[in-house]
Amino acid sequence: MTYQDLHIDDSGPVDAPPVILLHGWGSNARNMQPVADGLSGRFRIHNIDLPGHGESPPPPEPWGVPEHADLLLAYINNVIGGKVTIFGHSNGGRIGLYMAATDPYAEVVDRLVLVSPSGITPERSWSTRAKATLAKTLKAPVMALPSPLREPAEDWLRHTILWRSLGSTDYNQASGVMRETFVKTVTHTLDGPVHRIDVPTLIFWGTEDTAVTRPQIEHLKDALSDCGVVELEGAGHYGYLDEPSTVLSATRYFLENAGVNKERDGDPASG
Repeated sequence: MTYQDLHIDDSGPVDAPPVILLHGWGSNARNMQPVADGLSGRFRIHNIDLPGHGESPPPPEPWGVPEHADLLLAYINNVIGGKVTIFGHSNGGRIGLYMAATDPYAEVVDRLVLVSPSGITPERSWSTRAKATLAKTLKAPVMALPSPLREPAEDWLRHTILWRSLGSTDYNQASGVMRETFVKTVTHTLDGPVHRIDVPTLIFWGTEDTAVTRPQIEHLKDALSDCGVVELEGAGHYGYLDEPSTVLSATRYFLENAGVNKERDGDPASG
C-alpha cells in the first residue's frame, strides 16, 4: 500500500502553509470536514482517510502506528515537500505524537494540534483488568496448539459470545486485517517518547470526555516542552464537533501567531 492509495480531500490555497487532518479510529475524513472548512481560508488542508477508513482501502496486513507514520511521511515528502502541522483527533493524535517524537518523522512536523489525543496509558479500572485476565486465560490453551490448528482455533474463539463480550466496541466492529490493526495501534503507548517532542503543541480536551481522561492530558502537558491545553467545558471525546467555534478560533490563532503562517521557504513571517 502506498500514499497514492489513500483518499485525500485537498482544499485551501495551494501555496498556503500545509495542515494534515488525521481522524480517530472508526471515523473518517468526512467527520473532519468542519475543521477543513474552518481552516482552508488561510491554510492548505490535506484531509486524509487513514487506511481502512472512509474511502481508503485497508492495509495489506495488520499495521501499527509506525506503518501509518511511514505512509504519511511518504505523502509529505512526495506531495507536500515541506514541514506540516498535524491536526489529529484521538488515534490521529496518537499518530501525530509518535511522528513528532520519532525520527525521521519528526523532521517534517512543524506543529501539533490535538483533540483528545490517544497514546498515553490510561488508568485501568478493576473491570478492565478482570477482562484482560479472563482474555489471557481463554487464549492460553489456543496458543498452545500446534501451528496448523492454532489459526482456526483463534478464529473460533474470536467469534464466541464470551470473547466478543470482552472486547471494546471498536474491536468488535472491526473485522479481518482491521481487527489486528486496531489491536496493534491502540496498544502502542507513548508515555516515555512524548518527552522528546519539542514542537509547539495545542491540545483540546472535553471535560466530559470518558475515552481520554484528565490524567492522560496532564501527562502530556507535563511532558511536552511547549504545550498549551484548552479545556472545552461540557464537551465529550469529539470536542471539535461539540465546540467547533472554540476549536477553530483557537487553532487559527495558534497557527498564525506561533509562526506557522510563514513562507514555504522558511523565511520568518512578516508583521
